[in-house]
Amino acid sequence: MIDYPAEGSIFPPEITPPTFLWRDTAPGATVWKISIRVAGATAPIEVMSRGERLQIGEIDPRCIAKTNELPRLTPEQLAAHTWMPGTATWETIKRLSQERTATITIAGFRDTKSKDEVSRGTVSILTSKDPVGAPIFYRDVPLMPSDLEKGVIKPLAASALPLVAWRLRYIGERKSKLLMEGLRTCANCHSFSLDGKTLAMDLDGPRSDKGMYAIANLAPRTEIRNEDVINWSSFRRKQSGLLRVGFMSQVSPDGRYVATTMDESGEKDPSRASPKSRGNQSNYYVANFKNYRFLQVFYPTRGILAWYNRAAGRLQPLPGADDPRLVQAGAVWSPDGKYLVFERAPAQDPYSEGAKPAAFANDPNETQIQFDLYRIPFNEGRGGKAEPIAGASQNGMSNTFPKVSPDGRWIVFTQCRNGLLMRPDSQLYIVPAGGGLSRRMSCNTPLMNSWHSFSPNGRWLVFSSKSRSPYTQMFLTHIDENGNDSPPVLVENSTAANRAVNIPEFMNIPAGGLLSIDAPAAEFYKLFDRAWELAEKSQFAEAVGAWGDALKLNPSDSRAYYNLGIALAMTGRFSEAIAKYQQALDISPDSAEVHNNLGVALARTGKVDEAIAHYRKALDLNPAMADFHT
Repeated sequence: MIDYPAEGSIFPPEITPPTFLWRDTAPGATVWKISIRVAGATAPIEVMSRGERLQIGEIDPRCIAKTNELPRLTPEQLAAHTWMPGTATWETIKRLSQERTATITIAGFRDTKSKDEVSRGTVSILTSKDPVGAPIFYRDVPLMPSDLEKGVIKPLAASALPLVAWRLRYIGERKSKLLMEGLRTCANCHSFSLDGKTLAMDLDGPRSDKGMYAIANLAPRTEIRNEDVINWSSFRRKQSGLLRVGFMSQVSPDGRYVATTMDESGEKDPSRASPKSRGNQSNYYVANFKNYRFLQVFYPTRGILAWYNRAAGRLQPLPGADDPRLVQAGAVWSPDGKYLVFERAPAQDPYSEGAKPAAFANDPNETQIQFDLYRIPFNEGRGGKAEPIAGASQNGMSNTFPKVSPDGRWIVFTQCRNGLLMRPDSQLYIVPAGGGLSRRMSCNTPLMNSWHSFSPNGRWLVFSSKSRSPYTQMFLTHIDENGNDSPPVLVENSTAANRAVNIPEFMNIPAGGLLSIDAPAAEFYKLFDRAWELAEKSQFAEAVGAWGDALKLNPSDSRAYYNLGIALAMTGRFSEAIAKYQQALDISPDSAEVHNNLGVALARTGKVDEAIAHYRKALDLNPAMADFHT
């Protein structure tokens, strides 16, 4: 029985030799003849194989932990034999089988001298004329669950964050290229402009601030600098209280805009208010598990769509997808940038009072939510009417993570019973972009199919699966002009056997277009956290120096000036503190906290009238401070 490749598998023309797997229950079979026949070829290709047993592969010792296990072969894998064609043989197979079926027969014999077959299995494959044509960018992550903490997005302990790597894989090469590792902060969901010139990425800021977002120009040696990072929370006052949920923002095809999901806590129209006033309550459901196989559940339960204009530096809601009675999330752009596809469901509290915490993915105790896919025009930010996508809505399932094909004809999305993404039961479906009959795709594996991305030419889809190992791997499928797809092809050697491939995304760049990524902005966050820890220990004199070190790396961060002012004030240096508070206000003039502390410092230096003015400003910005200034 041939386990891999599956019948009808289609390989990219540039892919390196794959590992064939088969199981043979015939007694006495010790050697196998592999014959490759192609219609029209003069003679078959024949090789002999000892059928070596399947091996686990490379292990990264840094990622061995008490909270995970080393990968183990399943009983089926333990029983499997393998053969990898030599490079010359594989190139011949691909050349002969391009657009023509190649029939591969694996016949078992008792020994090399025997002429009588004791077993036989066949599989037919093709090589496509369509190249993949672009590399795949992905995160390479350890699966080392951290201590559980309700409502906190914390799949990894802080000590494990530097082990996260970012890689680039060209299908025509045997291994991936390391682009970046060693960050002491979390960078995750990423997207690229259609022309491959812009990288956008969620980036945790100081104190695990989930409100940071990096937008950088791509170059062979790309840098993410402080000036490339925006803080969504800085728009709170300007946009009536909007705050980002922290989930799956995406840059537009031309790199000019970003679509994201925001909190609507500043809603002033009672008829459009959320079902419950929630103050600082979270907008997403999070459950962290000790089981490394599926270590986290995470999905928004509230939020509206907003869009960010890079040129203007403005963030604003998208009309038609801004109803706080709904959760609207996961927006992706059409290739021409004219419309967005997103997931929508009735808004609800992320946790029910008294409910038991979920113990595993798809636990009935999870907050239940099922999303439908909607389509809305962008209209240069004016939005419009959101319409459900037939075939991806109102079907009793949760329909999420849409991706529009580069020609605009198809949407591939995931479907599962509850929530979204990385679910054990998630399956890939395809539907016409305008709605219609959806089809379960042929490439689906038995366990978790998600995080998919179209190649720039639209003929290939990469996705993640746990079908072969708890340590997620990525696969390719070919998609023809009619939306038909082929069985999955494993992208081998993407990472160590005890590490996982996460968020694979095609990049439209030429060979050599990206060699490395550096994030000097993250070094500032490291120094910021160090200064904060000193202040928490009441080591204010030391904190003064640490805040100064942080500001040398980023002299435009208002929070660092504010905290430096606090440290100075706590050491009795009020005049210096006043100067630092004022520098913080020069950058963020609408910070109630800074006005308040500046008022305190002014009062301590006898400047009562000025202090009163800043207290009043603080109260205007945040009336809740009235208790402090009565």
